[in-house]
Amino acid sequence: MRKVIIMFTLAMGIATANAQENVTVEQNNGSNEQPTLTKEVYPQKEADGDLYHGLSRKLTFDRMIPPHGLEVTYDKTVHVIFPAEVRYVDLGSPDLIAGKADGAENVIRVKATVRNFPNETNMSVITEDGSFYTFNVKYAAEPLLLNVEMCDFIHDGSTVNRPNNAQEIYLKELGSESPMLVRLIMKSIHKQNKREVKHIGCKRFGIQYLLKGIYTHNGLLYFHTEIKNQSNVPFDVDYITWKIVDKKVAKRTAVQEQIILPLRAQNYATLVPGKKSERTVFTMAKFTIPDDKCLVVELNEKNGGRHQSFVIENEDLIRAGTINELQVR
Repeated sequence: MRKVIIMFTLAMGIATANAQENVTVEQNNGSNEQPTLTKEVYPQKEADGDLYHGLSRKLTFDRMIPPHGLEVTYDKTVHVIFPAEVRYVDLGSPDLIAGKADGAENVIRVKATVRNFPNETNMSVITEDGSFYTFNVKYAAEPLLLNVEMCDFIHDGSTVNRPNNAQEIYLKELGSESPMLVRLIMKSIHKQNKREVKHIGCKRFGIQYLLKGIYTHNGLLYFHTEIKNQSNVPFDVDYITWKIVDKKVAKRTAVQEQIILPLRAQNYATLVPGKKSERTVFTMAKFTIPDDKCLVVELNEKNGGRHQSFVIENEDLIRAGTINELQVR
């Protein structure tokens, strides 16, 4: 009799649990309302868009770089001219094709790979001066603008295409220095035109090649040079080399040269007319010269023999002047 009572009790308990579960399911199935997300699960409701699952903050429009509108077509090529050499191009769709124009580092040509592609896409470009450009691209049978010239932030005026507190784009070869600041420093040195170094230069055949100043800032060196043509014959620049060589080389000894390549050049002169002069500012990564070596700068004339060269010692290099960012203008 005792066993019968225990079994009857267990059966009643199971039946009661099933009945409660069925009622719960029916109540849930009968309601069309979605369960409310409580603050214990999410700090705010997902519907308001301010937070995504409580982990991300919504981007505001003051952080957006406004894109330019660009129309492309299949039968014509659109050319975009930038103020500096193009270092990076990204296309948002295989419906576009783009590349540098032959022989030009600051011109991008863009075309559509298919006719009448329906969806809008985008294109992003980074230039050598650290500027970032973005475009919303769509197809047009007859684009309104086939040749577009972009301006950098210096020449944009009041309609600057960047946020007020925009971040700088840094390039590997310049280290921790902003490309925009490097450009401003070179322009400032060229504009001020001071002669800080007065004992380094060369003069032959009516051509004078001078070093006017050496400056340093944030791990970079700036060399201010000038070419003076005191003759009536124009001077065509073929190339300029910067190399560290031994001061004294014994006979039958292999000459070891270390070539130094400039990272940037402001107003690089390729032709100096008669009775005129041209100045250039070179930017280089920081380096020093051992005591038994020197830095030789060679200026070579194209199809001519009026070559020039001067020597920079390590003691000249370590006396490089500093640059105050507040005075750069």
